[in-house]
Amino acid sequence: MEPTQQPHEPHPTDPQAVKAQPSIALTNTIPANMADAAGKTRLKSSKEKLPRNLRRLFGWIFFIALVPNIAYGFTGFMSAVQAQQIDPEGKVQALAVISAMAAFAAMLAQPIVGVLSDRTRGRFGSRRPWILFGGLLGATALITAGLAPSIAWLTVAVVFVQFGYNAMQGPLSAILPDRVPTRFRGRYSTLAGLGGLMGSVLGSVVASLLTGNIALGYACFAGVLLLIVVLFIVSVPEADNRGVERPAFSLLAFLKAFWVNPVRYPDFFWGFTGRFLIFGANALPSTYGLYILQDYIGLPLQQAIQLAPLVGLVTVPFILISTVIAGPLSDRIGRRKPIVLVAGLIIAASAVIPLIFPTVPGLLAAGALIGIGFGAFISVDQALMSQILPDKEKYGTDLGVLNIAATLPQVLGPAAAGAIIIIFGTYGALYAAVAIIGLIGALAVIPIKGVR
Repeated sequence: MEPTQQPHEPHPTDPQAVKAQPSIALTNTIPANMADAAGKTRLKSSKEKLPRNLRRLFGWIFFIALVPNIAYGFTGFMSAVQAQQIDPEGKVQALAVISAMAAFAAMLAQPIVGVLSDRTRGRFGSRRPWILFGGLLGATALITAGLAPSIAWLTVAVVFVQFGYNAMQGPLSAILPDRVPTRFRGRYSTLAGLGGLMGSVLGSVVASLLTGNIALGYACFAGVLLLIVVLFIVSVPEADNRGVERPAFSLLAFLKAFWVNPVRYPDFFWGFTGRFLIFGANALPSTYGLYILQDYIGLPLQQAIQLAPLVGLVTVPFILISTVIAGPLSDRIGRRKPIVLVAGLIIAASAVIPLIFPTVPGLLAAGALIGIGFGAFISVDQALMSQILPDKEKYGTDLGVLNIAATLPQVLGPAAAGAIIIIFGTYGALYAAVAIIGLIGALAVIPIKGVR
């Protein structure tokens, strides 16, 4: 086992430190902490004071992490409304196609941009240029989606929304292992996870307020998100890495980046599997939230539009409580797995409520429970995943591959959910599938040995 060392201070991403250490690679700023990250030494207390060079990053991570997920939530809700307006009879099938195509683009974006980000050299570093690229592409696609006159147009626009914001999310995820010492990762993951979850909830809330003028709503929303991205780029400096050697690239090596040997890296395999199943459990009903209120609960369209975001909004206080507690608690006790396991079990249990009680109160109760589970899961899971990466020299690439576990269920989820609805003739069957998949996903964390 490698001896655990403390990260060098000042950190090389500090503007003053950059002048003194222009050739230090961002991906190598805290390599000795990977021994600690493997779970073989006790994590330091979450009460330790945050270093000055990390304060801007920690101050902004909530807001920049919110951007991709609020865009996904907004687009998902708007797409359901638009699909129903364009093709009322074929809305379920249309939404399944839109969501599956868009999520397929998202699945490709993160590993592709992850590889490109790892190889990028310039005065602005390797991550910020791609974050800005994704933000610009996503904002442009949002405006285009608001003008869609057909399902085909809407599908193409949403594909680019997903590709753009996932292209941004890949290098954004790599900032955690690049720059955050292990003992602060739980705290960082809490902020990032909270931002992502709040974005998922608020996206549909904002969308429900803008359905009266869809084109204008998309345009205003896109402008706000782009402003947040630009402010993050300007406010959070990254080291000039022009002096850092660029790794060799080949097409074969790039394709191999999509494959991680489960025998050689079993922890990575189990982490991928657990995340895939948990996100899959969440993806099944979420795509059809508006239609569930209409066709499963029995509400008219306008009432369903008004209530759908509230079902998501009820999760907010529970998300806040669980994320604020789970991340720092994980740092303090030096354990990730028990929290992830319990969070996954809670997510699975939440699906039982609307299955037994197909009512609005049943959906609200399930929303509260899933808020507790998903808040705890996301706030700690990101830190756990950062500790089981196979190659510390390829953080961006490996995180991009790992993030497929969050995006691939969105590819399979809409089509699988549509098939379940058609075969069983009820949305209740979705919740039974969620409970089973969520349970298996929770148990998948148990075989991980490199993290406590």
